[in-house]
Order: sequence, then C-alpha cells, then structure tokens
Amino acid sequence: MKLAVQKRLAADLLKCSPKRVRLSPDRLSEMKEAITKADVRGLINDGLIIKMPEKGVSRARAKHRADQRRKGLQRGPGKRKGKITAIIPRKTSWIAKIRTQRAFLSLLREKELVDDAGYKNLYRKAKGGFFRNKRHIKIYMQEHNLVLKKEN
Repeated sequence: MKLAVQKRLAADLLKCSPKRVRLSPDRLSEMKEAITKADVRGLINDGLIIKMPEKGVSRARAKHRADQRRKGLQRGPGKRKGKITAIIPRKTSWIAKIRTQRAFLSLLREKELVDDAGYKNLYRKAKGGFFRNKRHIKIYMQEHNLVLKKEN
C-alpha cells in the first residue's frame, strides 16, 4: 500500500522531511483515503501520524576527548604541530629551569656546602645560562672541587 502522497502532505503540515513522518501500521486503509491536507491533519490529531525526533550528531565522543584533554592526556607527539617553543614558550621553560637551579644553589649555601665566593660564581653562571640543569651544576662542582666537606 503506497502512502507517499499522505506522507508528503503530513511532512508539509509537520514542517519536516517525509523521512521523519511515521505512519501507524493499524488503520492503513483509513490513511489511504486521506487525500487532502484537512484529512491528514485529522490523522495527525488522532495520533496515527507522528513526527519522529531529529537525529543529531552525538557529542559523546567529543566530550570524552575534552575530558581526557582536561586531565592532560592525548597531548603526545602525534598531536603536536610546530616547534617545541610553540607548545612551551622559551620564557616559560627558562623560568622553570632557572628557578630549579637557584633553589638548588640557595640550598647548597644554606647547608654550607659551598662558600660565598663559589656561590656567587655558580649563581652568575646559572644566570648566564651556562648550566643545562641541576645535575649539570653538581657535575661542574665536582670537577672544579667547589663542594666544601663538613668537619665532624
């Protein structure tokens, strides 16, 4: 039983696509006789013709990905474009590096493992960007005998 005309009329009345119009399987003969918009409107009011809800694109995957990114995940090398300085600016990495080095140097001075002259020398070298990291400072101190031995 073809009901294409009735579907099209219902779609016009419901302001949607014919794909979203559902015809009730019972009382199909009554629907076949409905040939005017008024007839179809009556069937809509009776609940024999209904408008199906819209199917949107699910945001579930996008929300999950956003949650993961908030946790700091999914930011590996495969996702990166541009230089490392585009992701972490030079200034930010410098600040992190110099704060670590200065904290280490102040700890050495506090524990009296380096004298004032040695501290000043190391501090200036750190400020000039001589040391790559904290470990580099330790190696430099051992090579140049800057570590003071505490007497018991």
